[in-house]
Amino acid sequence: MSNFAIETVGLNYNFGNQTVVKNLSLQVPYGSIYGFLGPNGAGKTTTIKILLNLLQSPADQVFVFGKEINRNRIATLKRVGALVEQPAIYGHLSGRENLINRCILLGIKKSKADEMLALVGLTEAANKKSSKYSLGMKQRLGIALALVSDPELLLLDEPTNGLDPNGIIEVRNLMIELATKHNKTILVSSHLLAEIERTATHVGIINKGQLLFQGTIDELHQLSKPMLEIDVNNVEQASAFLLQSGYEIAEQINTKIIIPFKNAKESGQINTLLVQNGFTVSSLHQKRKDLENLFLDITKNN
Repeated sequence: MSNFAIETVGLNYNFGNQTVVKNLSLQVPYGSIYGFLGPNGAGKTTTIKILLNLLQSPADQVFVFGKEINRNRIATLKRVGALVEQPAIYGHLSGRENLINRCILLGIKKSKADEMLALVGLTEAANKKSSKYSLGMKQRLGIALALVSDPELLLLDEPTNGLDPNGIIEVRNLMIELATKHNKTILVSSHLLAEIERTATHVGIINKGQLLFQGTIDELHQLSKPMLEIDVNNVEQASAFLLQSGYEIAEQINTKIIIPFKNAKESGQINTLLVQNGFTVSSLHQKRKDLENLFLDITKNN
């Protein structure tokens, strides 16, 4: 029995003579929220379609629940729910009718529809036509549709795309609840690092079809060491003064000094030190790398 809900072994996939996925070895542990990260066009959606057997993978490269996908297609997919690209919603039907429709299709008792509406927080809007739903509500209905069959594994392709801040928070909280309270394993793709950092337990970073990094969120954080950005007058003197005081300067840009961030206490001490020595600090904050800078680092180190 594999420890992974999803495992791909050196997965390759081509469209004609263009390689879209190259030697990809994903390892998604049971019970994890696995953030599948990469810019648009990196091969994320193609990979998800392969995991759902919508695109056929070469033999013995894709394993879901420890079983090879092509040989165990029906049994495996019964245990998987997915939201890829746009949710398949009938606009002329209410949220509840959409779900009842899916229940009938899957031979599941209709009462499951209300359970799902409650789970994704759509009980109030159950009888509203889904064409009148906001984007966030449509995404949540899409997730509810994916959850009707009570899958153990959920594949969500850019589920927060096009959502307003409120919708993003709703979907994020729902994912955390599904993983922690309902024992689901979730693979969620995104091109936004900050989004994944808030939900994921594990991360895989893909670019041009290749996996550049795979590990826990803590391992990712060690990779993207946080920095302290200090906006100060007399930058040259302030820099020299901090160096003299034993601090390491990472870089200096215009009016900003950037040094490795250790903890909030040290940031406070640096602030006090500068102010007491006649410098004016207009701002001081912790800064994390975004996906692009992280990419540059990873590719530089590889």
